Formats: sequence, C-alpha cells, structure tokens
Amino acid sequence: MLIDSHAHIDDQKFDEDRDAVIKNAWENGIELIINPGADEASSLRAIAMSEKYPMVYATVGVHPHDAKDYDPERTGNQLRTWAKKNKVVAIGEIGLDYHYDLSPRDVQQAVFIEQLAIAREVKLPIVIHNRESMADMVHILEQHFSPEYGGIMHSYSGSAEMAKVFLEMGFYLSISGSLTFKNARKLPEVVAMMPLDRLLVETDSPYLTPTPYRGKRNEPAYVRLVAEEIARLRGISFEEVSAITSENTKKVFGIS
Repeated sequence: MLIDSHAHIDDQKFDEDRDAVIKNAWENGIELIINPGADEASSLRAIAMSEKYPMVYATVGVHPHDAKDYDPERTGNQLRTWAKKNKVVAIGEIGLDYHYDLSPRDVQQAVFIEQLAIAREVKLPIVIHNRESMADMVHILEQHFSPEYGGIMHSYSGSAEMAKVFLEMGFYLSISGSLTFKNARKLPEVVAMMPLDRLLVETDSPYLTPTPYRGKRNEPAYVRLVAEEIARLRGISFEEVSAITSENTKKVFGIS
C-alpha cells in the first residue's frame, strides 16, 4: 500500500466526483492521503475531509501566497486550536514563494517564521513550500527549524547539492509527478543519491500530473506512477518503494 503525502483533495476540481476519486485511490493501493491546508479556508476544508474520510489526514497552515492575509492573533490562535484535532498531523503548507510574489517577501518571511514557532509550540512537523527562495529558506530554517518534530520539503525540485543541505537538517524529501516529466534533470539525480529512509511520494493533486496523464487533472491514485519511476531509478521493486515511503510518511506525521 502507498501513501500520497500531499494531495489537495479539498480543491474545487474534485467537487463533482470526490467520493469516486478517493474510492479509486483505495482500489489502486493508496492507503492514506494527507490533505494540506494553504489558508484558513482550505485548512478548515482539510479538517472536514479528514473527518469525513477515514483514509484522509489533514495539515493546517498558511501558504506564502496568502501570507498577506495572515493575522498573527486570529490566524495564529486558529492554527493552535486546529493543531489539537486528532487527525491534524502537521503545520503546512508553509514557506516562501518568490516566483509569483503574491505576498511581499518580507511578509512571507515573517509569517513563515511565526508558523515555524507555532509548529514548535504544538510539537508538530512542518510541510514546506519552497520556490525560487533557496537562500532565504536555508537561512530561516537554520535559525528556526526544530528537527525533533520533523519536516517535509514538499514536491522537492531542487538540486542534489541542496537536497544534501536539507537532509543534513533532518528533512524528508517528498517527490511528486515532476519526476516523470521528460525534462526532469535534477530530480532523477536527487532520487538516485538520497537515503531511502528520508523519501516520501506525493501527487500534489490536482497539480503536477505525472506522465502519461499530463494535461489532465491529477489525483491520488497516480502516486503509483511516481513510486514506479523511483523503483526504476533505484533498481528496486515497486513493493519496496511502497513499503519504505509508507513507513517514512507514518513516522514523520506520527500516524500509527
């Protein structure tokens, strides 16, 4: 059985057939799905998904795109309250995104640091979004990351050299459908060199649909394609990738 460690099944693109998508995931050997929050509304939806579907767990947090809307008192207290819920397993997705700059960079950094502090306070792992912000990301994490509670670099797309930096910090690296793209150059190298006990797989549904379904909506069942490509690159069986990544996901998120 596999675990999709990052899938936005609360997204409106699943509103018409969410039950069928989750059933299809189960029938394709997907044991669990982690549904991340990206703002207050989607965090609430993620919690609702976790309460409705036994195989779904939630994370709560504010994405860097929405950092400008973060209210330290209201949002911060809401995250603390949600973190106490039984099936909330992390603070995320949080981080920095300098590609779109939908929130000012200084605001992104301040909100990221505050949510790192909340994660320490509630003793939960973090799920990191990192796009074109590597220097600031490393600098902030060196000062504020608490490795004893764990962390995941979601949909990792950086170099093998940067992967080593995050691995040394104690992070897990989650690999998405980008690995299957024809122009994927750095990711195969990362997958080939990284320790298997730090590896997770994800879809980032409904985004980053893997080959051969590119151009269509992504869904959790397709995480098998990511695991199959990892197995090919590492020269091991699909079953071994499934077992290792599932064990890693349960460990970092504290799921028994």
